[in-house]
Amino acid sequence: MRVRIATARDVQGTDTDEPLLCAALAALGVTVAVAPWDDPRPWGEALPTVIRSTWNYLHHPEAFAAWAQRVGASTTLHNDAGTVTWNLHKGYLVDLARRGLPVVPTALVRRGEAFSLAALPSTTGWVVKPAVSAGSFATRRFEATDVTRGQAFLAELAAQRDVLVQPYLPSVTDHGERCLIVLDGVVSHAVRKEPCFEGDPVGVFAPVAVAPEEAALATAVLRTLPQMPLYGRVDLARDEEGALRLMELELIEPFLFLAGAEGACERFARAIASRL
Repeated sequence: MRVRIATARDVQGTDTDEPLLCAALAALGVTVAVAPWDDPRPWGEALPTVIRSTWNYLHHPEAFAAWAQRVGASTTLHNDAGTVTWNLHKGYLVDLARRGLPVVPTALVRRGEAFSLAALPSTTGWVVKPAVSAGSFATRRFEATDVTRGQAFLAELAAQRDVLVQPYLPSVTDHGERCLIVLDGVVSHAVRKEPCFEGDPVGVFAPVAVAPEEAALATAVLRTLPQMPLYGRVDLARDEEGALRLMELELIEPFLFLAGAEGACERFARAIASRL
């Protein structure tokens, strides 16, 4: 069995999970090739492909979506091109909210539109970020008393791209955001992640036990999709009433914190091998 792991030219070799995953796949008899999605040279043989550290896609979303469509048309791609295209733009949160899922309140501001922060009342401030973003790119938090600066940043960002506006949930600071990693439809492990904003792409994280309520919501979110993805990261936080809210559903290239969870690499490798 053979598989290709997709990375990006400017980050190749920096994914600390990658060598662990490659070793786990090799132990199962799977031959692994690693290649950048944005390599101008032909890839050659069409191998089943798993997207991993394609972390520069946000700067080239159209090219990345086109690449996913090309690869998906010639071989098996995980996650599939339809899922990638849908998940590329964080407007998917609005879509999931319409399906009745408990998404953190989200306003989608289209490029060139005007939007007043007062239209999304919050006593805890707001988070403003691009609708196509990763690694906290251009993501900023503004206090409720800092409307003027927040409004100016929103206008500047919306002049260039689609933007999301959300109320800031204080629980991400004290309780911490919970990132649940789901492999082949089963919750594998979880980490507590502290909030990170522009200039801090990863933040501080630590392994935590998977709470049953969180696992139930994570799997419920994924079951609303047309098909169960090979992998996904479901980021949750609690609102001011203590209810769980979906912060993000990452199905393209999320960091999966494999090194910090016993057996996680092996579980992911088995999930990949089962789909080859």
